Parts: sequence; C-alpha cells; structure tokens
Amino acid sequence: MSAIPPEAVAATPKSVARKGIWVGVATGAYGISYGALAVAAGLNLWQAVLLSLLLFSGGSQFALVGVIGAGGSGASAVGTSTLLGLRNGFYGLQVSKLLQETGWRRVLAAQLTIDESTAVSITQPDRTLSRVGFWWTGLSVYVLWGSMSAVGAVLGNAMGDPARFGLDAAAPAAFCALVWSRLNNRRAQLVAVAAGLIALLVSPHTASGIPVLVAALAAVVAGFLPDRSITSADTI
Repeated sequence: MSAIPPEAVAATPKSVARKGIWVGVATGAYGISYGALAVAAGLNLWQAVLLSLLLFSGGSQFALVGVIGAGGSGASAVGTSTLLGLRNGFYGLQVSKLLQETGWRRVLAAQLTIDESTAVSITQPDRTLSRVGFWWTGLSVYVLWGSMSAVGAVLGNAMGDPARFGLDAAAPAAFCALVWSRLNNRRAQLVAVAAGLIALLVSPHTASGIPVLVAALAAVVAGFLPDRSITSADTI
C-alpha cells in the first residue's frame, strides 16, 4: 500500500495555492472575534490591528487580550502570550529546511511561520509544493487576519459593553477551542487536566495571568518524563 494519499499525488502548485487561500479565508474570519475581544479588553482599533500584524499568532493574541481583559498585569499578559508563541520557533526549525530562504525572504518567512502555514507546507509531497503552500497560506492568513481584526475592532466598539452579550467570556472559550484539537492523546489530556487543577489552586491567591504561567509547570514536568507513545517513526 502507498503511504501517500491520492490527493497528495494529484496536488499541483495551483491546487496547493488554492488550498492556502481557503485556509486564509477560514482563519481570517476568526480574526473578527479577536478584534472584538481586543477592544473589549481596552485596546483601541489601531492597537488591535498592530498586534495582529506584529505578533501575528492567534493563540498568543487571544491569551494576551484575555489576561488584560481580566485585569492582569502587562507582564503576566506578555509572559502568557510568549509561552504560547514559543511553538512557532519550533515550527521554524522544520520549515526553514523546506524553504531554504535567505535575506529579506527569510525574515518574512519567520513572520509568517504559524500553525496554518506550517501545516499546509509540511504535508506536501515535495519541496516545491511545500514552498507554494507555505507562502500562499502565510500571506493569505496575514492579510485576512489583519483585515478582519480591524472589522472586529470596529464592530466591538459599536457594541459597547461586551458583558451585555457575554463577550467577556468569549476569550476563554476561543482559547479552549484552539487547544481542544491538540488534546488528541492521553499524555496531552493529562497535562491539560493537571494544568487546569494548578490554575484553580493558584487563582484565588494571585493576580490574573499568573495562574496560566504557573500552570505551565505541568507541561515542563511532562516534558522531562518519558513518552512511551512516541516511536522512532513518529519522531520523523
């Protein structure tokens, strides 16, 4: 049996580019939620949009505005956001081998290295298609995420008090939605449960944002423990 799925064999630069654009459209639409939550947390329209263009990491952005909106300090918001953004650095180690870019294109590629562009890139059957998938997905998400963040910020301003619509609870809900798809094995599930319990124990005694940083210790401890589910083939 072939290990390559039929759709991968039939992939062309045009079909991969089209896939990247659709990923950008779907992800960009989600930016409306971020924009509305950002203004609800106290950011103005330009701050919300600049955060999208400069930070450009949905999970980190939701975490940052969630901590600020809950009254947490800037340090705890940045710390939480940074922890979540570290994964993009690990993505970069793999994607840079596929792209092999230099100069300004390497800098731009680093900015566009996110979950979506990495996923589309590394699932292509050859390097040429990986490059097509990365650039079309990354640029599509970047443009549409920034644009929809602005739309969401305008809508958020027009809505007034977010608590009237339950929007103040949307940031944690959106964050749970981002994390949920990653809880696909027992190890990840146990880490999530342990982190949740730690956060519950710490929350009554610390400022907003601090419990998230302390709960990250669960992942650190898990990282030092042997993972029996990983085989030599899985690590490639």
